[in-house]
Amino acid sequence: MTSKEIRDQFLEFFKNKEHRIVSSAPVVPFDDPTLLFTNAGMNQFKDVFLGKGNRDYNRAADTQKCIRVSGKHNDLEEVGHDTYHHTFFEMLGNWSFGDYYKEEAIIWAWELLTEVWKLPKERLWATVYRTDDEAFELWKTKTDINPDHILRFDEKDNFWEMGETGPCGPCSEIHINIGDDYNNPDFVNADSPECIEIWNLVFIQNNRDETGKLHDLPAKHIDTGMGFERICAVIQGKKSNYDTDVFMPIINAISDLCGIKYLHKMEDENDIAMRVIADHIRTLTIAIADGATPGNEGRGYVLRRILRRAARYGRKLNLTQPFMHKLIDVVIENLGEIFPELKDNKDNVQKIVKAEEESFNATLDRGIELFEQISEKAKSDNAKTISGDDVFKLYDTFGFPVDLTNVMAKEKGFEIDEARFDELMNEQKERARQSTKSKISSANVTEEGLDNFEISSDSTTVFTGYDELKSEAEIIGHKIENGTIYLILDRSPFYVESGGQVSDKGNIFIGDTHLLVTELAKVDNKVIHVVNNESKIEIKNGMKVTAEVDGMRRWNIMRNHTATHLLHEALREVLGKHVQQSGSSVGPDGFRFDFTHFEKVKKEEIEAIESIVNEKIRENIALQHHKDTPFEDAKKMGALMFFGDKYGDKVNVVQFGDFTLEFCGGTHVKNSSQIGLFKITNESSIASGVRRIEAVTGAGVEKYIKQQESRIQNSENRIEELNDEKKKLEKEIAELKLQEKLGGIDSIVSSPFEVNGISLFKGKVEATNMDELKSMGDELRKKIKSGVGVLISAFEEKVGIVCVVSDDLIKDKKLMAGKIVGAVAKLVGGGGGGRPHLATAGGKDISKIDEALEGVNEIVSRLI
Repeated sequence: MTSKEIRDQFLEFFKNKEHRIVSSAPVVPFDDPTLLFTNAGMNQFKDVFLGKGNRDYNRAADTQKCIRVSGKHNDLEEVGHDTYHHTFFEMLGNWSFGDYYKEEAIIWAWELLTEVWKLPKERLWATVYRTDDEAFELWKTKTDINPDHILRFDEKDNFWEMGETGPCGPCSEIHINIGDDYNNPDFVNADSPECIEIWNLVFIQNNRDETGKLHDLPAKHIDTGMGFERICAVIQGKKSNYDTDVFMPIINAISDLCGIKYLHKMEDENDIAMRVIADHIRTLTIAIADGATPGNEGRGYVLRRILRRAARYGRKLNLTQPFMHKLIDVVIENLGEIFPELKDNKDNVQKIVKAEEESFNATLDRGIELFEQISEKAKSDNAKTISGDDVFKLYDTFGFPVDLTNVMAKEKGFEIDEARFDELMNEQKERARQSTKSKISSANVTEEGLDNFEISSDSTTVFTGYDELKSEAEIIGHKIENGTIYLILDRSPFYVESGGQVSDKGNIFIGDTHLLVTELAKVDNKVIHVVNNESKIEIKNGMKVTAEVDGMRRWNIMRNHTATHLLHEALREVLGKHVQQSGSSVGPDGFRFDFTHFEKVKKEEIEAIESIVNEKIRENIALQHHKDTPFEDAKKMGALMFFGDKYGDKVNVVQFGDFTLEFCGGTHVKNSSQIGLFKITNESSIASGVRRIEAVTGAGVEKYIKQQESRIQNSENRIEELNDEKKKLEKEIAELKLQEKLGGIDSIVSSPFEVNGISLFKGKVEATNMDELKSMGDELRKKIKSGVGVLISAFEEKVGIVCVVSDDLIKDKKLMAGKIVGAVAKLVGGGGGGRPHLATAGGKDISKIDEALEGVNEIVSRLI
């Protein structure tokens, strides 16, 4: 039976039991910031179990994409080394939401396993929680399992909990022993490849309170999970999941790439490498298709670790060039039908994986070389541990995740000092935190909290800045320290830096006195206004004040902040849904927006993004500001959120029509047209897989255009200056070249011919035009006291001739340069003439130049 048939039979079985067959949730749980990845089938029904949501059905079944690579569900180290652990796997599951309970769950599980799939009953074992007599009796009386194969276990194995508090309950696991000693209970729950868990039936019947006490839930639920890869191995009679048709097409493709045969051996190093790569490329394909991208934090770093781990295992198979992207086709061939999003995102997945491979390959070999040096030194020192400092160096310099270094160390018989590595990592994080502390920390406001403040009210500061820029308020707390006043108001329109948006500036008016607000901070939801004290005014709690934000500055900030939301969605439309915001800084003069993407944004993509944003600006879309919205309601609205962001019970959601809907606590324009215009000024890389766009809006675009016009004008002026300099230099160069050529006249002057007692100076010269040739003729005439000179040159595919005659020969012999040059020109197919002392001519036949020079003697002799 193929894996597809096994999956289809599971879903069809529960469809016939009146279950709704639902689609897998994305493996990237964007609606649950507590999870890196979806790691169980129940994740998408978490709100139902918590009593915060419901469905229009009370029975469901599906196959859920799951990734387990961190926290208590961390199977990374076992992957490829055993038969059944994976980072990505499918979880087949069926659920009851307050409908059927233990009896049906147990009966149907036994029916599917033994009647539909015909698994040998004598090899099956059932475990129950130690006090769950009900489940024990149901197994014993409602199925024909061997009663000796029903075992009780403690909380560790047979009690399921969502977290430290909340819904929980006992569970019943079904195991199969595929070994020879299948009647031995010692193999059950012993993490043995001979006896593996294939199905877990969870009975959610309790709620654990904060004291740890269990209470009965008003409704009881069923949550089951079956490892798809494991059940395929069992049904197909394979001892390893990797030998099934789930993995073998990928392993065969890897074998073809490296030219090494897969031997189906657990301890073979090449086989291990192929299994690791096969597992990891499935995980990468699934996660990236669902919107995750390799990066430096959170789930992005997990994916980067996995990809780099696979790349290093590829080196063991002599795969030194990027290769993983070539395996994505076969992954999608296997999974694309049940998870169609893989087909839709194939090109994007391949581009991201290839770009990440290329980036790491540049440093992989150098990192391996450094590790070899480190391990050799440790060996010579008889050490058994690679130091944490060396592990950190590999991470910090070459991007080697600690688990990758651990793999390499174990291959050479070493451990790693992970505690010291963690210490160095924490020191690095602390340095980064210290370097990014706000300026106001230096005033001891955020660190000391409200120490030394005179507080007259426990009230928090009501932020009025969403609706007004000027508020009447009362001082409810203050202190004066080192000449600086710190004021706490009961109401304030001043926005305190958060979510990338900078703090406001402005004034606080007390009667006729105005105090300039220089900085802001928030402590215990009280806004602290730091103001100058040049007026030396006496401050008391209870004083009435007017707090007024710098309006023009705030409007510019709001234009820029709203533009970040429009930009974010435009990026996702043009580049792909993998784009996620990874940081921003919004000020009055412009903003920068950091986002995940695997390559430089092309010029045509920039133009498309700008076009989309400006079109939305022109559409005059009104702001819908959902303030103080319950978190769960915001999720149901479909508001965009990302892992790593911290959200309270109530959130603000910013919406502009059906174009963008995001969690955001910042301030915004009332409609998109108030932005005016949007312009991207720069796009760059700030880290591997993270790009940055810098942009301006409104008046910032005007300023940008003026700057560009000024640059163009300056460039035009500079071009004109450069052209003048060029002409001057060209003239100087031409003169220098001419002087160089004129220097060659000396050789002609030094070797005259005698014709009837007259000196004749003739020769070929290098000239670029007739003017230059005439200049050479002038120079020749100056250098001869008496005589006739003829110079011939070829330029522009023509013949140029100049003839000069000294004054004495013109007077005494009646020799005329014009007659001489005309006669010479006829020899090269041309003609010409001029004054008696200098004349020029041209000709067409360059091949006759030597013949013409020889004929000069006869021509001069004839004219004497």
